[in-house]
Amino acid sequence: MKLTLLGTGDAIGTPKIGCDCPQCIRSRETGEMRLRTSLCLENRGETILIDTTPDLRQQLLKHRSPHINAVIWTHGHYDHYTGFGEFYRIQKIPPVYADPEVLDYCVTFFPFLAFEKNPVKPFTPFEISGVRFTLFPVTHPPARTCGVLIETKKHKIGFTSDTNREIPEESLEILGGCDLLLLDAIVLGGTRIHKHMNYEDACTLAEELGAKDFRCVHMSHMIPWNTPHTGRDGESFFFE
Repeated sequence: MKLTLLGTGDAIGTPKIGCDCPQCIRSRETGEMRLRTSLCLENRGETILIDTTPDLRQQLLKHRSPHINAVIWTHGHYDHYTGFGEFYRIQKIPPVYADPEVLDYCVTFFPFLAFEKNPVKPFTPFEISGVRFTLFPVTHPPARTCGVLIETKKHKIGFTSDTNREIPEESLEILGGCDLLLLDAIVLGGTRIHKHMNYEDACTLAEELGAKDFRCVHMSHMIPWNTPHTGRDGESFFFE
C-alpha cells in the first residue's frame, strides 16, 4: 500500500493570501505549498481518498489524475469535504464512508450528485480495496469529527484529523504503537487554539502513543518549513 500526503495545510493553506511572513514568502518564491490536508491511499490498483478538500482538483492533477474508488470524510468543515464536487462530469462519483452524523451533514452540500452513501459507526471496522479502516471520535468542537485508523496485514497508520488534545481514551487506545501517526498540529508550541493541537501537543502525543514515526499535518503558515516531523505535500510512505 502507498500512502501520499496530498495536502498538509490548514483551512487557509500556505501561502496565506496577502501574507508576507517568512513561510509565505518562501512558498511564493519556491512554489512549495501546503494545500489543505487530505490523504491518498493506493492498494490493489485502487485509490482511496481521506477527505476531499477545496484543493482537490489541483491535488489530483499533481498526483497524475488517478481514478478514485472511494472517499472517507472525517468531518463537515469546508476544508475537508467541499472539493467532492470536483468529481462532477469527471468520473463515476465515488462512494463515501463517514460517521452517520458527518455523512448526513455533508451530503446536503451536493444535491446535484448521486452517489453511494455508507454510514459507519465509530470503532466499527470496514474494508475497502484490501485495507481495513476504523473511524474513531476525536474532539474538534463543535463539529462531530473522526480520526481514521488504517491497517494492512502488517502495518498500522493513524490519522487524528482535526482535534485538540482531549482525545477520548478509547480512541487513544487504538492508536497505540502505530507505524506512522499523522497528527493535527496547526501552530507552534506556546500558542493554544481550542479546536486543535499545537506542534508541542502533537510531538508529545506521538511519544506517549509509541509511534514508530510521525508527521504533523493540518499546519498553518506559522510553522516554519524546516520544523522536524512536519509533513510535506506529495510525501509518500509504503507499507506491505
